[in-house]
Amino acid sequence: MTNTIKDQTVLRLIAEESKRQIDELELIASENYASPAVLAALATPLANKYSEGYPGKRYYGGNHIIDEVENLAIERAKQLFKAEHVNVQPLSGSPANLAVYLALLQPGDTVLSLRLDHGGHLSHGHPMNISGRLFNFVHYEVDPQTGYLDMDQIRKQAKETKPKLIVAGFSAYSREIDWVGFHNIALEVGAYTLADISHTAGLIAGEQLINPVPFFDVVTTTTHKTLRGPRGAIIMCQTKLAKKIDQAVFPGLQGGPHDNVTAAKAIALGEALEPSFKEYAHQVIANAQFLAKKLQAAGYSIVSGGTDNHLMIIDLRPQNITGREAELALEKAGLSTSRSTIPGDPRPPFNPSGLRLGTAAVTTRGFKEKEIEHIAIWFDQALKSRDNNQTLAAIKQQVADLGRRLPPPQYY
Repeated sequence: MTNTIKDQTVLRLIAEESKRQIDELELIASENYASPAVLAALATPLANKYSEGYPGKRYYGGNHIIDEVENLAIERAKQLFKAEHVNVQPLSGSPANLAVYLALLQPGDTVLSLRLDHGGHLSHGHPMNISGRLFNFVHYEVDPQTGYLDMDQIRKQAKETKPKLIVAGFSAYSREIDWVGFHNIALEVGAYTLADISHTAGLIAGEQLINPVPFFDVVTTTTHKTLRGPRGAIIMCQTKLAKKIDQAVFPGLQGGPHDNVTAAKAIALGEALEPSFKEYAHQVIANAQFLAKKLQAAGYSIVSGGTDNHLMIIDLRPQNITGREAELALEKAGLSTSRSTIPGDPRPPFNPSGLRLGTAAVTTRGFKEKEIEHIAIWFDQALKSRDNNQTLAAIKQQVADLGRRLPPPQYY
């Protein structure tokens, strides 16, 4: 708690960031607000313990209580996602994916995954990422006309490239994924399957989207984003792959887990098992679809024409504004967003043609369609007045007024 922090500089910065999170609105698709219970678990003496190994098989003494904490997180994840085996130790999403690659592949093996500028992720084989440096990634794309994944084209590409692993998942794709279709393609070519559900795990846990766990060899997810937990990740897999996955995480990639984070994961997973979480997940999607429709009505182009989940990608070329310019203008208006590439983007990733929006965080604050309509109006006003600092400041004040009426969960 803040009253235990004596470092006034750090205390001031925490207070400023806490105020910013109240006064401004997070529309970044990969962000959310953890509950006070999750945040409290992170600030416990569990952070003091070192626990290399797994429950019952540690390389340090004094871990019998930590074993209970980790087993609790594992059992809750199994229950939530209907998983056979779960490893809750990965420190983040990218290391979780790397652990899967290390478990199932040899350097140079071929992997098929979604191209980054079509909605994929750096850890899905970008040449600057270690995944792309160690393995031979080939990439499928979305259909240039519809913005949807073309399963027939992906099947054709899989037969041509014969990958050892097929990755299905995204960081910027707004449609439901055909998990069964990917499963069937993998069976045809003899490949392993990895589903990266980092963005949609909460929506899957809330039973609003299809769960890939029954169909895929391995499923990874971060525990923040729509799942509303701490920064971290878990790996779920079939029992037959459990030993390979566990050894790839430890000792293959990591040392001791962060035990305070494991406890926070257990709390978040328990919260996601509550009936109210299904209502939350439903509202996240309802808010995203409502926002997409309002922005389309205002003249904005949404990649694929809409959304099935919590996010959308806006093609800003018709507005003659870049993603970076839009992001900066919206930040001045109190709206946090993230610039994004669009499929086949002619612009560089640092200043692409698109913008990614998400509704998970504002839904946690209690926003529904009424509040989302305000966001759509402010969004449009801010971009049209991007060179008018006075207008942007006025919008920011309106945003703050609404934000203070519906603040995020408060710990401090």
